[in-house]
Amino acid sequence: MAGLSTLILLLCAAKDVMPSSSHWKPTWPSYRVPVILPQSTLNLDKPHFDAEARLEVVSPCGPACHKSSPLPTYEEVKNYLSYETLYANGSLTETEVGIYILSNSGDASQGKSRTKRQIYGYDSRFSIFGKDFLLNYPFSTSVKLSTGCTGTLVAEKHVLTAAHCIHDGKSYVKGAQKLRVGFLKPKLKDGSKGANVTNSAMPEKMKFQWIRVKRTHVPKGWIKGNANDIGMDYDYALLELKKPHKRKFMKIGVSPPARHLPGGRIHFSGYDNDRPGNLVYRFCDVKDETYDLLYQQCDAQPGASGSGVYVRMWKRQNHKWERKIIGIFSGHQWVDMNGTPQDFNVAVRITPLKYAQICYWIKGNYLDCREG
Repeated sequence: MAGLSTLILLLCAAKDVMPSSSHWKPTWPSYRVPVILPQSTLNLDKPHFDAEARLEVVSPCGPACHKSSPLPTYEEVKNYLSYETLYANGSLTETEVGIYILSNSGDASQGKSRTKRQIYGYDSRFSIFGKDFLLNYPFSTSVKLSTGCTGTLVAEKHVLTAAHCIHDGKSYVKGAQKLRVGFLKPKLKDGSKGANVTNSAMPEKMKFQWIRVKRTHVPKGWIKGNANDIGMDYDYALLELKKPHKRKFMKIGVSPPARHLPGGRIHFSGYDNDRPGNLVYRFCDVKDETYDLLYQQCDAQPGASGSGVYVRMWKRQNHKWERKIIGIFSGHQWVDMNGTPQDFNVAVRITPLKYAQICYWIKGNYLDCREG
């Protein structure tokens, strides 16, 4: 199937309904989300876990480069959205998927190396201190990966992060088989280990409590691609924990166009490695976008990769404000724009197709993934 007809099909499925210009509240749009279902699963050889964990991805391909890339065919999109699943025992599977468009009636039809900088002028990041902030939403949804990256809680047992924190595009990184997720907890002065803190036992500082990962999903678009082309668009992964984390999590949502974001601005928190032990929050304006990527100049350092990019908008159906993850912070890009150097930090947008895939990984039922 030709690439153009494929994209028309998928964009029709992702048609959004935006609030009228007279509506004063930035409102979450409604999307018709396609369905992505597993078709077949194959057992693969156990990986070697010999790659070094990279805390950032560097690419010379900027907005113009990505915008000029040829459109993928329908078969290519299916291939990119197929995925590998890594289990805690080291076993590995590959799952092929089908893409379907559901009508209202419910019928289905198939459908250049330089010194890298990530601080722009004055450092606008905020370190978050004190348990009253760190242990409360939305900061409490940020977690640390044992490979050095950041992740975000998106369900009772699931964490969203960047694919390059798990896989370098060729091989799984060292530590991926025994991957753990760290949750900040109060460290009590009296040495008590209990979760219940009395008024007399005040926390001295924070520490990480770790939970093992049961399995990890990585899209083939990342594994088959690289940071210069299609791979950058698929730099995301989902981790399933061995037990529930018992914290409030943040829902995922389809990324609206940048012009519809409140103030054109995004937010995210991560564990930047230049501030060890600190959760670092930042916000900034979106400078440019493609269908799959958001380009911005939020101050960040390695370690923040995998952070969930979120916005807060009005949920008309529920009559309340709601934060949702609309992207995953990936890393830094050096771009030569008409001979002028330009730096960007890049986030992977959650498109309708990616929403359908990630939601199915979480829910295991496409009927629970119809509204983005």
